[in-house]
Amino acid sequence: MNIILPVQKRDMPDEKLRLDKYLWAIRLFKTRSLASDACEKGKVKYQGNACKPSKHVHIDEEYEVKTEQKKWLIKVTGILHNRVQYSEAIKFYLDITPAEEIERIQFQAATFHTGKRLSKQGRPTKKDKRDIDEFLGGSMAD
Repeated sequence: MNIILPVQKRDMPDEKLRLDKYLWAIRLFKTRSLASDACEKGKVKYQGNACKPSKHVHIDEEYEVKTEQKKWLIKVTGILHNRVQYSEAIKFYLDITPAEEIERIQFQAATFHTGKRLSKQGRPTKKDKRDIDEFLGGSMAD
């Protein structure tokens, strides 16, 4: 069984790895091209500034990454060149996302999966359709 350990500073001080490849390898993005697109669109920031996909990643740097699911704040703890399973990938970064962001996501998820349609959003139900038809004076299918 191979165990992959994070690369420490003393091991390879001048090792180079592109930001898009790193974000793909630690599984924040499903494909490397999605990671690259996010960088180009300004959704990945280092010290408040947008990063290019070709920026080199170094240990102890902090990045702000916006994905479809959430806004991440990560700290690089190791360099990872190849994509590995999730349980191994999480060893190469620290998730330092503020608690407010995590709570916001949990609240959104809780309200989204209630099983009931939010009022005045989405398609009308059968009952709404019948009420509309009755109001308009008969069935629209006639």
